[in-house]
Amino acid sequence: MADPVRLSAWVHGLVQGVGFRWWTRARALELGLVGHARNARDGRVHVVAEGPREKCESLLDLLRSGNTPGRVDLVVEDWSAAQGGISGFEER
Repeated sequence: MADPVRLSAWVHGLVQGVGFRWWTRARALELGLVGHARNARDGRVHVVAEGPREKCESLLDLLRSGNTPGRVDLVVEDWSAAQGGISGFEER
């Protein structure tokens, strides 16, 4: 099995106050990922997910799908090695 990765995704658009973090958490748990989704002060949502690369890519595809709550205008991604020490997926 490949080494786990960390996806850090900044989601821009109308993504606060619309159930976006809850929706993201549900999708991440379905994919078996760990991490969190939290609101940023500037209106973005920051999603951090760790797990197999293909599962993180699936989450990224879902974030960009146009089928999310609210409206996603842009997703800026960053990839790195998983840091570990995370259990579950939280809304923050």
